[in-house]
Amino acid sequence: MIEDELVQFDKSINEFWNKFINTVSDTSCQMMGLRDAYKDSMKAFAEKLSVKLKEEDRMVEMFLEYQNQICKQNKLIQEKKDNLLKLIAEVKCKKQEIEVLTTNIQNLKEEYAKKKETISTANKAIEERLKRLQKSADLYKCRLGLEIRKIYGDKLQFIFTNIDPKHPESPFMFSLHLNEERDYEVSDSSPHLECLAEFQENLRKTNNFSAFLANIRKAFTAMVYN
Repeated sequence: MIEDELVQFDKSINEFWNKFINTVSDTSCQMMGLRDAYKDSMKAFAEKLSVKLKEEDRMVEMFLEYQNQICKQNKLIQEKKDNLLKLIAEVKCKKQEIEVLTTNIQNLKEEYAKKKETISTANKAIEERLKRLQKSADLYKCRLGLEIRKIYGDKLQFIFTNIDPKHPESPFMFSLHLNEERDYEVSDSSPHLECLAEFQENLRKTNNFSAFLANIRKAFTAMVYN
């Protein structure tokens, strides 16, 4: 009976050992499976992390590139802004110059209009004076046989006729002009008059041109009869 118990005990021991061995073996397989699963999981995670890091690196590069582009654009915009402000300042300056020029032109137009009016008035006065002078010249020519001609050097030549009864067409002449001092200057009398300087001095003092012409004619007449 003891032997049966020992056999039974030995059998129990063997069963327990086999169960223990099987359990340990299963646990070891499970641990190895877990380890392999962990390794696979870590590998997949590392791969995903690597991909994520690469994507983030690309994002950082893209961000830096974008930031660089923005800096360049901002610099370009600032340059264009500075150029625009400079152009606006130049336009304002030109506008001011145009306004000044416009004012000057308007002033010149007004001054020109005034001068034109003054010249027109002066021309009318000159025309009237020329008409009177022409009438006087016609009168002198008719009554005194006097003809007035403009010659070289802005001189006026006075030609008397009807002085010599024997030769009525014979000319007696002299020249007259204004010198630098705007005084009358008589010259080139033909025939020569000794009293020409005296007549010139009287004309400068009195400014009586009619008396001057009458005295000249009398002097030429006296030469004929003498």
